[in-house]
Amino acid sequence: MKRKSLMIALICTLCSSMWLNAVQAEKSSDFEMKTSATESADSTFTVTLKGKDIQDLYAYEAKFNFDPKVLEIVKAETKIKGFSVSPIVKNNEITIAHTKIGNVSGEKGDLDIATITFKTKKAGTTAVKWTALKMLDRNLKDQVFTPNQSSEFTKIFSDIVGHWAKKDIMEMVNKNIVEGMDADTFAPNKNITRAQFAALIARALDLKEGTGSNPFTDVKAGVWYEDTVKKAYAAGIISGMSKTKFAPDKSITREEMTTMLMRAKAYASGVKVDSLASGSTKSFKDDNKISPWAKKSVGFALKSGLMKGRTKTTFAPKASATRAESAAVIKRLLNSN
Repeated sequence: MKRKSLMIALICTLCSSMWLNAVQAEKSSDFEMKTSATESADSTFTVTLKGKDIQDLYAYEAKFNFDPKVLEIVKAETKIKGFSVSPIVKNNEITIAHTKIGNVSGEKGDLDIATITFKTKKAGTTAVKWTALKMLDRNLKDQVFTPNQSSEFTKIFSDIVGHWAKKDIMEMVNKNIVEGMDADTFAPNKNITRAQFAALIARALDLKEGTGSNPFTDVKAGVWYEDTVKKAYAAGIISGMSKTKFAPDKSITREEMTTMLMRAKAYASGVKVDSLASGSTKSFKDDNKISPWAKKSVGFALKSGLMKGRTKTTFAPKASATRAESAAVIKRLLNSN
């Protein structure tokens, strides 16, 4: 019994010693992951794995997590001489590996371990997470590290670089509320239709399926916006140009936008539209061009900060609203208290 206890104590001591050595070995080298850019209109970017105070790097295997719906790996490279295994992609994990060849010394000091090139499939913010690194020295003794580092990259649309609404647009893209015309363009200054703006509100407020029939004869069964119109109508957010006409493909005017915003705010707050306080529109020289039915909603949009004038002195109530303006007002709606 005494001998058994002595053996257990010895094993525990050895295990503790091995664990301590592993911790000390892990602390002896530091690792860092850097991206070539955090934001760009270019679809490609690189991630570089950097090591500091490397003692003896003969071979390595690195693993990463990523979103395959957003990113694809183009290539992995290293300046270390030897043989590289092509990147292995399985579900949301990437594995890269490299080894030196022959009876040569391992790498030492501060060095770039590898550079991985990614390509984004669509605009938005995505992340690459470095989850594991296994290193072998020239004697094939291994060390395993868990860097647990992430790098983010934002692919922006090429036509919003320098645009006043860039931040608003990209925030709404990341929330899956607005989309580009394609992977590279957003068309921020293009007019937005009544159906398109109703769709943005429906997504932003996560409107549930509407009940009852569709009252608008120009919203045909099967069109892409049919469900959106039903949802928004049931929620009391939209009304038609008349009792039977919605004019889905008509560019929405800025004053029409304020009406939808006011109703959306009331719905989100669980209050009646009439209970929302309105502000004055007198500061704009085109105040007399605001339709009587839109006066209160324009005043509310201005007072609540959901909308601003086109200029300091004009509201432009009859002007068509743009895709950039729609992204900005939806963001403000979501961020309003």
